[in-house]
Amino acid sequence: MTPGARAAAAIAVLDRYLAGEPIEKALTNWGRASRYAGSGDRAGVRDLVFDALRCKRSYAALGGAMSGRGLILGGLRAAGSDPAVLFTGDGHAPPQVEAAETGSLPADGAEALDVPDWLYPDLVASLGDALVPVLRALQSRAPVFLRVNTARTTLAEVQTALAAEGISTAAHFLAKTALEVSGNARKIQSSGVYAAGLLELQDASSQAVVAALPLADGMRVLDHCAGGGGKTLAMAAAARLKLYAHDANPRRMADLPERAKRAGVRISLTEKPEAEAPFDLVLVDAPCSGSGSWRRDPEGKWALTPVRLAELIALQRDILARAAAMVASGGLLAYATCSLLTGENEAQIAAFVASQPGWTLQRQERFLPTSGGDGFYVALLTRA
Repeated sequence: MTPGARAAAAIAVLDRYLAGEPIEKALTNWGRASRYAGSGDRAGVRDLVFDALRCKRSYAALGGAMSGRGLILGGLRAAGSDPAVLFTGDGHAPPQVEAAETGSLPADGAEALDVPDWLYPDLVASLGDALVPVLRALQSRAPVFLRVNTARTTLAEVQTALAAEGISTAAHFLAKTALEVSGNARKIQSSGVYAAGLLELQDASSQAVVAALPLADGMRVLDHCAGGGGKTLAMAAAARLKLYAHDANPRRMADLPERAKRAGVRISLTEKPEAEAPFDLVLVDAPCSGSGSWRRDPEGKWALTPVRLAELIALQRDILARAAAMVASGGLLAYATCSLLTGENEAQIAAFVASQPGWTLQRQERFLPTSGGDGFYVALLTRA
């Protein structure tokens, strides 16, 4: 496919999304109807689509319309490129740009920073002086990070092995287990190092959350909202634990036993964590707005509503109360979100401490996207 044909394909996918079709379904349907497109073409179209979703409002403003064509036009203008190079009308390229297809962008505000109007005041209050750099960071593609399984190898050994397969990496300051991929990221999951269980794909801030937990050999630990099990596996590599994983939707953990086997660790899945209580430490990686990881899930940014945010905050409160009841006397409760919002983070923990006698906030920390990884919050509480 020519660059113009890729732009046209991205326009078609974006139009389907704007008409209400989930973005992954729109991409899949385009791929099935475009057997001629090679793997490089599919990746290229996908990149154009997700770049446009991250910057949907600003690209639409620059492109003159909230449409697939407007978004791709706006993206080219935002990058300082001349749209006429791709919009030629030749072959499968989009038709030429018309004089009326113009646009402009405010210097600041919700439209310029690509967030919903209704959420902008909350982000201003939550981020303060960090607002602009954080939201600018979320307009860009997320770096690819790896977590090295340091229970079995070292960062240097993994870097050498990856380099032999043409994958370049560098250590990252957020976590001692973290490598940032700088070349050939798409080859990782087919690499021998990955197959051997010596690394996992995991955001650096997510790794930093696990590093903040005071894990020690022999502890009984529950990952209460395990999801796919990334943090569960990271905890298993950090210490010899009696480790349990639970999720409200057990299907999310379907791949965890195989991943644990590959990593050489043991994890017990449980649908009834209360039956295994008490625990020395319970980690609650709570369902949240996902605002700290919007560059990985830009569709989620635009799907979030005030009603859904209120539902999430209520759910977090309920999960915290349930998890707290499973912590042993003198034990620890860790609460984490990939959210930037105070209402889901500091305010949630303040309300918990005020309503739950015997609990003390030991420490809390934020990791912002300006540090390279996703936005994350973690609080550690102790039970008297």
